[in-house]
Amino acid sequence: MRPFVRALVGAGVVIVAGVATVTIPGHTSGAAPPPVAGSAVFASDWPTYHHDGLGGGVDPSGTDLSPATVAWTSAPLDGQIYGEPLVEAGRVVVATENDTVYELAPDTGAVIWSTHVGTAVPSGDLPCGNISPTVGITGTPVIDPTRGEVFAVADQLVGSSAQHYLVGVDLYTGAVLLHQAISLPGADQLAQLQRTGLALDGGNVVEGFGGNSGDCGNYHGWVISIPEGGGAQKSFEVASAAHDSQGAVWMGGAAPLVDASGDVWFATGNSAFNSSTDTYDNSDAVVELNSGLVEQQFFTPSTWYSDNGSDLDLGSSSPALLADGLAFQAGKSRKAYVVSSSSLGGVGHQLAEASSYCGADVDGGSAVVGNVVYTPCQAGVVKTQITPGNPPTITSVWKTSTGSGGPPIVAGGEVWTINPGNGKLFGLDPSTGNAAQTFSLGSEANHFPTPTVADGLLLAASTNQVHAFHGPAGLPGPGFQITTTSLSDATRGAEYGVQLGASGGATPYKWKLAPASPKPPRGLRLKADGLLTGNPKKQDTPGAYTFTVQATTHRTRGNPRVTATKTLTLHLL
Repeated sequence: MRPFVRALVGAGVVIVAGVATVTIPGHTSGAAPPPVAGSAVFASDWPTYHHDGLGGGVDPSGTDLSPATVAWTSAPLDGQIYGEPLVEAGRVVVATENDTVYELAPDTGAVIWSTHVGTAVPSGDLPCGNISPTVGITGTPVIDPTRGEVFAVADQLVGSSAQHYLVGVDLYTGAVLLHQAISLPGADQLAQLQRTGLALDGGNVVEGFGGNSGDCGNYHGWVISIPEGGGAQKSFEVASAAHDSQGAVWMGGAAPLVDASGDVWFATGNSAFNSSTDTYDNSDAVVELNSGLVEQQFFTPSTWYSDNGSDLDLGSSSPALLADGLAFQAGKSRKAYVVSSSSLGGVGHQLAEASSYCGADVDGGSAVVGNVVYTPCQAGVVKTQITPGNPPTITSVWKTSTGSGGPPIVAGGEVWTINPGNGKLFGLDPSTGNAAQTFSLGSEANHFPTPTVADGLLLAASTNQVHAFHGPAGLPGPGFQITTTSLSDATRGAEYGVQLGASGGATPYKWKLAPASPKPPRGLRLKADGLLTGNPKKQDTPGAYTFTVQATTHRTRGNPRVTATKTLTLHLL
């Protein structure tokens, strides 16, 4: 195996945090990334689950949230929110269980666009599960900022069954760019759930599959990789032997990790093999694949088969890849393990083990700062210190007194976590685990909700809304937008000229009609400088002409190209 190098790859995400009741005790600062000077926080992004390809869950922009202040709450969206909100190019992206992708304005939470990609599956059609009333987009999407594209996996009703599709949606317009069926052979499609967040790996979208809550029906664990532009998928199946099944890749909603070499890391759940005489089948394990999804190595406890029989998924959370060539994993067994990331060792070759860890299931993605892991223990987030040595040591520094066990992130000198039981967002003191700030979000649909910090905002979702908070620096600007809202009337046979306007971003702007837009009256054309001009033909039919214009900023160093659209109506007299 190549030695593991901790690096950030494949990122993209937007998020929002909400508020109704606010309690802000005295703030105590703690270990966090150094602040970034100037307005850098207002250009920061969060394009994937827990910020980056390694799922570290740390805001590198230095956003000051001392204290955080209620900014806005979005209007109710059309379905439940299970994935983490993402942020890219000054836009907040979130998806719903009704198979709809939304883009929200960072300064107000207003809907910029929404795209319904298919018909979600009624929960009553599934053999079991706890998502209701429909199952659509469950896993956190991922954004490729270079392509300006949002990727999600949508569960869609097809006849009397279900089919999962990888969809790609234009970040700036909401147009569907990709809609490709995902192949999961030999399983009941209604029994398969795409639960993990999505990840990017060298031009491919990577996602994990498991089953519905209740582990019913014939399903298998899968890791799937599909080119961003569409094409042949690569697949890795867990529990693939005859008479075997399950082995979910779900990780409490966390995304597969992608390391600096492009290798994919994930953890798996229990399979149907639960006897010491069964052949090992990649269940209850930490697994590393190369970018072609070929297995490189794995680790599983020597108790894997009995853990399978007791539903003690090691893979209820994602691996944490640490400095010094170490990796940390904990799941449902109340045990935590440290292994060598360059030599996972197969069955029973952990470097260190902690029994009675956390006292509950560990579900979701952790936050990682050096060799400190903040784990999503359902009895309360645990700060765990891993000290290298022979053997390494595992020390539980604290368990939060708030009881909140939602997957944590680190931002603004605090550890942020959502308690799905009472719908509260907590900012924890990293020295003690006590609440430094508390916000009420309302009820949660997701059992493992996780917040985001980007573009100067702290974001968190409740059942069907996104809530946003800002720090002392205030709200971000509205970002690049077309400011023209109406057009003057045009007269047939008469010269016409209107200059379209926009604000934000680097100039000069480049204008054109949006792809697939209807045309304005003949004789009028939109110039690249935004001038709508010409002489409408006398034979044109009078009436209202509705079309969509598109403006794009100039790309400069440190300022990526950004696109905005606006639908306008021109009345021809």
